[in-house]
Amino acid sequence: MSLAKVFLGRRTGVLVRLGAWSAAESTQTFLGGYCVARSLDDGFLRGAPATGLLWLAGAAVAILLGAPVVRGVFAQLAHLTEPLRDHLVRRSVEHALRRATAERGTVDTTAVSRLTSQTEIARDSFAGLVLAARSFVFVAAGALVGLLSLAPQFLLVVLPPLVLGLALFTASLRPMAKAQHRYLDADEAVGRRAEITCSALRDTVACGAQEPTAAHNRHAIEEAAAAQRAMARWAAVRTLSVATAGQLPVLLLLAATPWLRRQGVTTGALVGALTYVLQALLPALQTLMTVLGAAGARLFVILDRLTRPLPAPVPPAAPHGQLSRTGRAAGALELSRVRAAYGPGTRAVLDGLELTVEDGEHLAVVGPSGIGKSTLLQVAAGLLTPDQGDVRLSGRPVGQCTPPELAALRVLIPQEAYVFTGTLRDNLRYLRPDAGRSDVDEAVRVLALEPLVERLGGLDRPLTPETLSLGERQLIALGRAHLSPAPLLLLDEATCHLDPVAEATAEHALRARPGTLVVVAHRLSSALRADRVLVLDGTRAQYGTHEDLLACSALYRDLVGHWNDVPR
Repeated sequence: MSLAKVFLGRRTGVLVRLGAWSAAESTQTFLGGYCVARSLDDGFLRGAPATGLLWLAGAAVAILLGAPVVRGVFAQLAHLTEPLRDHLVRRSVEHALRRATAERGTVDTTAVSRLTSQTEIARDSFAGLVLAARSFVFVAAGALVGLLSLAPQFLLVVLPPLVLGLALFTASLRPMAKAQHRYLDADEAVGRRAEITCSALRDTVACGAQEPTAAHNRHAIEEAAAAQRAMARWAAVRTLSVATAGQLPVLLLLAATPWLRRQGVTTGALVGALTYVLQALLPALQTLMTVLGAAGARLFVILDRLTRPLPAPVPPAAPHGQLSRTGRAAGALELSRVRAAYGPGTRAVLDGLELTVEDGEHLAVVGPSGIGKSTLLQVAAGLLTPDQGDVRLSGRPVGQCTPPELAALRVLIPQEAYVFTGTLRDNLRYLRPDAGRSDVDEAVRVLALEPLVERLGGLDRPLTPETLSLGERQLIALGRAHLSPAPLLLLDEATCHLDPVAEATAEHALRARPGTLVVVAHRLSSALRADRVLVLDGTRAQYGTHEDLLACSALYRDLVGHWNDVPR
């Protein structure tokens, strides 16, 4: 309500001009019933048809003059509705950007709906509400003045049911809006349950969770049905309000005709009073209550959603080298009690994992296929939220980092390297667009990319991704990682398509750059080059040097026995 007062308070000039045009509509309403009454009393009933026709002509002229009034009203209405839409669009954009940068980098999936359909619904509903409320107020004013001018007794008959109906309708507005809000929430809940049920159907059957899932779905459907029934009940109240305020006065006028006649009310005045009620008050009432009951409830709900408080701004990033929770210098990567699974109800591939990778350390991750090595790197990179536990990069909780901050802290190179159409130089500088020529040349030299550069015709020749082999794609991605300013590099089998010599060259180059390197090992040689090795076996993790693990890990000894021992 306070926001509405502020919005309208800044547009008093528009409201004054809108009121001026609407006052003309009151005059038009007044002349409609008054001219009909005079045409009968002063014309046709007195045997003077010319006078009667003249009065009717006056009423027709008043109707025709309504066209400029409508034009003026809509011209001023635009100065209210368009600023409202612009304000809601700006707020929706700010909300989406704040959420993307403040709430763990989550994507706001409702942003497009808010920017398009919801803002348009709000604008159209607001326009209909203003038109209906304005029309009723000024039409009712014209009609009541007309009734008073014809005979004051008419107000004794018309006003009580009119006030009673309006009071009943006004009392139902808030619960009607709450019922609309409840229905929308329940409808969204049914949609979410349907999505969850479809996406988790296999796991639901595998875990024998059909009955609990069905119970949750039934509850959501029953809530939606109850909300719809509540809306129907309040719609019935709206119908009763219209009947009380708009149709009951007609019946009372007819029933009170003998009494009115005894009070000296003329036949023309009675017809004029019926004209006011049937042609002015009743249509205006029906429009007002329909718009308030439907568009008004939608507007209330949508504005509630579009004007919710914005997410808090992101706190400034802490500098590297800050202290961790234990008071010591924070490691490059810290995982505490991390648990992660492939989906709800499935066995965890990481369970209670504790790991600290110090600044400048080179760690190799080994284990059988499907044991959770890629999951570990995705959790470390902030791309996968663990079911429980804490993940920190340089002392900062990953969940509190925005996407730009995560990009500055770590780089994840997957097995399938992404290369885009463009020059080789642009592809290498993808993670550091401001890299200088000397930096690019140094990356080419230490990674031994000269043969690739020569084959492609130079760093500034456009390349076609489809013509590159998988190994060439990986070399380009490794060049990006070397140029990246991020202090932590995560390689998820990013050298699996390279020969052992190229792999060793790449790992030596990446190890030599400032920062920390974590590699999912593809060959034993990767583990031998690392400072420490992390072995994942599905139940517990072991880590240490190559020699330590040979002595204490049966799984590591088994892996070494199956690997080809390539000299470093």
